[in-house]
Amino acid sequence: MLDRRQFLQVAAATAAITGVSGGLLPGALARQKITQKDLLKFNSVGQVTLLNFTDCHAQLVPLYFREPSINIGVGDAHGLPPHLTGKDLLKRFGLKGGTPGAYAFSSDDYVNLANTYGRIGGMDRMATLIKAIRAERPSNTLLLDGGDTWQGSYTSLKTSGEDMVSIMNAMGVEAMTAHWEFTYGAERVKELIEKLNFPFLAGNVRDTEWEEEIFPHTQTFERGGVKIAVIGQAFPYTPVANPRYMIPTWSFGIREKVVRKRVAAARAAGAELVVFLSHNGFDVDRKLASRVDGIDVILTGHTHDAIPDAIKVNNTLLVASGSHGKFLARLDLDVKGGRVTDYGFKLIPILSDVIAPDPEMAALIKKIRAPHETEISRVVGRTDSLLYRRGSFNGTFDDMICNALLEERDAEIALSPGFRWGSSLLPGQDITVEDIFNQTAITYPNAYRSEFTGAFLKEILEDVADNLFNADPYYQQGGDMVRVGGMGYTINTNNPMGKRISGMTLLKTGAPIDAAKNYVVSGWASVNEGTKGPPVYDIVTKYVEKKKVINIPPNQNIHIKNS
Repeated sequence: MLDRRQFLQVAAATAAITGVSGGLLPGALARQKITQKDLLKFNSVGQVTLLNFTDCHAQLVPLYFREPSINIGVGDAHGLPPHLTGKDLLKRFGLKGGTPGAYAFSSDDYVNLANTYGRIGGMDRMATLIKAIRAERPSNTLLLDGGDTWQGSYTSLKTSGEDMVSIMNAMGVEAMTAHWEFTYGAERVKELIEKLNFPFLAGNVRDTEWEEEIFPHTQTFERGGVKIAVIGQAFPYTPVANPRYMIPTWSFGIREKVVRKRVAAARAAGAELVVFLSHNGFDVDRKLASRVDGIDVILTGHTHDAIPDAIKVNNTLLVASGSHGKFLARLDLDVKGGRVTDYGFKLIPILSDVIAPDPEMAALIKKIRAPHETEISRVVGRTDSLLYRRGSFNGTFDDMICNALLEERDAEIALSPGFRWGSSLLPGQDITVEDIFNQTAITYPNAYRSEFTGAFLKEILEDVADNLFNADPYYQQGGDMVRVGGMGYTINTNNPMGKRISGMTLLKTGAPIDAAKNYVVSGWASVNEGTKGPPVYDIVTKYVEKKKVINIPPNQNIHIKNS
């Protein structure tokens, strides 16, 4: 439960984005009730202002992004943020339905609220907020990027991440860490780091032969007279979740003992404030905070969670700043005697319709997109249903991708990875090439067609389920459940590994999946080197062009027990 002080902080932080009380107003009138000034309203605290965003996935322009309606937590995390969604989340943080806050933080009544309050994000809008806060606190502000910045869009894929390096340099980012950045390969990562105007911190990455650190782990700053140590942590399971062959001589890992050593060293060197800039994921960082003393703030990324308050664990404040450029987190800290004595927090939703674009950033975005504008704006179809990705088990955009794989690759079963990134489309919207790349823009996009036995299919589902639902966060390797097409199954999330999946059924016949039988399977994003097949974005584009109008019904093929 929130204590009284935390409740008052949340209430103050969300009051400015609540807009109106009572029923939902028509779109134009509702937007008039919230202004840029309201979003920036904040009672400054102490000497230090930390600004943070994470997991923007290369999204330069305003978009729609629906928060998950299902986010299952297991073990000690069950029923705790970030595993609260919809009305449960609104109740926990005192947010009223039908308000900008409800729109920003939950999936409740999403389509209606999206039509009311408009798109979110846009790097030109984020730049406006950052410049305003820096002008207010010129010697106190530190801007940190939690990673997953260089990947996730058409332009980032075509420029191999260089578009986002230009954007972040212009934004004035002062340090970053990483995950999907590594999928451009080791040499490209090094090339892009040379173009950065700020440090790339990833202290848990080592050379596999010499056990030497590849990247710096700590950067020291001074803000408001306070000495700050920022320790960077890349995603620990990168070579498992993504292709090992792209970074063949680099090892990762959580490295708790190393983190403890780094924190102690920072304190010994005079750091009064220790900030852990992490891409571990929220539940991993919650456990880490409970076991490592001396970390004042963890800016956590990877799991795309948007939490309206900072969560305190073992005197460490955990900040989860959402994804896709949808939020800017502001954490003000009063530091006395080497410890945080007071703080103020606000996760600012970037409501693009009420924020003036920063002219310099807008010009840079236009320049980046200009060579690709004809192709990314090309309309290939329309959707009559809400298309989204997020959720523990399925998303309608992934269902569409699975349908495309089934049809275009003549498969019985389709598999689509449980990626968390990818913007949403409202009913009635056109589907453009850019929209498809927002869901599929990776450097290993080949859509394979192969034969799997029923036993191997179950093994795949069991393995991914354990990555997601292992009760020990240190064994959770990220992502949502693999999406399936052409089959259904039942999952008991509380069962042990190997016993979570049952009732596997082939939908076209209604027959149980036979462990000994072979099935034609198509999927994409295989981490195996040399995977053959056409790029998935070409397959999905071709499918939408044929269908012209997409209508994805609610997925009734996955049955969840003990959730």
